[in-house]
Order: sequence, then C-alpha cells, then structure tokens
Amino acid sequence: MKTILVAAGVMIQQERVLVTQRKKESIRGLLWEFPGGKVREGEDPRKALRRELMEELDIEVEVGKPLEVVFYVYPEYPVLLLAFWCHLQQGIPKPLGCQDLRWVPYEELNLLPIAPADEPIRQHLLCCKRLSGPSACSPPYPHCP
Repeated sequence: MKTILVAAGVMIQQERVLVTQRKKESIRGLLWEFPGGKVREGEDPRKALRRELMEELDIEVEVGKPLEVVFYVYPEYPVLLLAFWCHLQQGIPKPLGCQDLRWVPYEELNLLPIAPADEPIRQHLLCCKRLSGPSACSPPYPHCP
C-alpha cells in the first residue's frame, strides 16, 4: 500500500490554534485536524501546503520550520504527515474545503475529537504550552521534544 504524503499547517494567533473539521461525508468525517492536504507527486510539501490552504481556506501563508513528522497507518492507507509552523499573511480563513473551522484556545484543544494522525501534533502543542508557560506559546518552542 502506497504511503500518502500530507502537509499540515499550525497557525497560532492570540494564543489560539487554527483547526478545521473534516466534511461529514469524507473518511473520518467530522473529526478535527490541523489544516492542509495531500502533497502531489513531485511537489514540494511547503508549496503543497500553501496551495491547499488557499484552496481550502482562501488564505495565504508563510510556511516556516517543521514542527512534527507523524507516520500513522489508517485502515485505508498509511500517512506521512509533515506539520509546519505557518504564519497567516493574507485573508481570513473560510471553510471552503472543510465542514467548519475554529481558532481554539489551548485549553480546549483536548476537547475536540481529532484525527488520529493529528494527535501527536496536538500533544506537542499542549506539552510546549505546559513547559513554556502562557507567554511563550509561539514558535519555536525551545523546551519541547
């Protein structure tokens, strides 16, 4: 089974993290995830992430450093998820390619049913928040794994 390469963006504004909800009719419908999408064959993951965020949320971002790399085997196929820090440059996110979106305070991240491949990213953010304190919740997190 071929591994699907996916790029996701982690954006933080005013101590809130942007998450999107998968469409009801999709695989793992209504679960929350960090926004992004599939990387096309031969495509640079950073460029793919910019393209996906434009298509799905109508925003332009600056893609920064990698935050997390996750390999997860779903029943349908394995996924290699590359998560990058992103900075919103232009636009206001709109749920064009997803069911819904939210800017979620760190304290509420654990309340959302999240896609399994995105769980390590959520845990990384929560760990960083705990270790770094409330004023240090923007990238990079020097104290986190």
